[in-house]
Amino acid sequence: MLKLFTKLALLLLACVCAGALVQQTTLSALALTRVDPLPHTQQLVAEARYAEAADYLGFFMEYDYVSSNPQARALHNEIARQRESWRYRFEKLSEGLVLGTSDETIGMAAAVATDFLVIGDIRDLTHQGIHLARGEEVDEVLVALSTLGLLATTAQLASGAGTLATAGAAAPATAGATVAKSGIVALKTARRLGSLPPWLGKTLVRAARTARQSKSVSRLGDVFSHVSTLARTRGGFRLLASTRNADELATMARFARTFGHHSRPLYRLGGDLAVSLAATTGKQTIKLAATFGKGGLRLLNRVGAVRFTKIASRSAKMVYKGELLRLLAQSLFRLPPWLLGLMMVPALLFCPPWRWLLRLGRRRRAARGYSYE
Repeated sequence: MLKLFTKLALLLLACVCAGALVQQTTLSALALTRVDPLPHTQQLVAEARYAEAADYLGFFMEYDYVSSNPQARALHNEIARQRESWRYRFEKLSEGLVLGTSDETIGMAAAVATDFLVIGDIRDLTHQGIHLARGEEVDEVLVALSTLGLLATTAQLASGAGTLATAGAAAPATAGATVAKSGIVALKTARRLGSLPPWLGKTLVRAARTARQSKSVSRLGDVFSHVSTLARTRGGFRLLASTRNADELATMARFARTFGHHSRPLYRLGGDLAVSLAATTGKQTIKLAATFGKGGLRLLNRVGAVRFTKIASRSAKMVYKGELLRLLAQSLFRLPPWLLGLMMVPALLFCPPWRWLLRLGRRRRAARGYSYE
């Protein structure tokens, strides 16, 4: 009897392993778990980073599993009340005016308004000149940005005068100069925040040397445009900091235009994989996959949008059927294929009725006239 039970157990194990090998995609779906946004949101609130907390939790509030959670709704309302208070708004306005940086729209607007004035570029150049005279370290990137800012302001004034004199003939030039000025202001803000990537700093220093001779900043038009897009997106400077070259900057700007204020939470959840998928996959599908974390985005990348949507729907239903099947799926999915195959070997060796097969073989050979001696 013990021998029979042992064979049945080995046979059952082999069947489970074989099923796991065949149904790897289904198992990967069942193994997915939704991201719980509350711990990270509470951490952001504790650090008084209310704008980022609102964006992060707001991303998940579009989905029933979070919006139906009373604790999530209460936290979402608490963040909204804090951001709407006059004290908080005044602090953010002051932050933008005094420091030139802010994570809220009202503070960002104040910072941009002060930096758009030519006095801001002159002030920065003066400060760096004082550092040079004292033998202190000079911020070459900030000097380059201030130089480019003066050139862009000059181009704005010149093209604006042309517009008045020629009844609007120079309007495109004015627009180009304004985009350049916006980009330079955004880059200065990123520099103050420590979010300017090294590759871009080197590019700006080289561009400033060239611009002094040509008296034009037009060669940096694409860079200014992409940076301005990221600057208008909450959390965009953190996206800027993750870029490594001009192509990645352009890709990140497209990502920000597509997902808006959800860009930063989505990038935190999926990283570069979320950005690469944005070029080929629908917006809503990527957001759905991100609620399962990076594992959901990997599965989406592997199986495609249509199949992932079906799998995600099936996985969501499993929540209502209990966690036992999900835990089993997670355990099997973590096992490498070679180990699943190895676990099938004992069943293949001991479970088949070898004696019966040998007897059957002997009978067949005997019927054909063969001798076993």
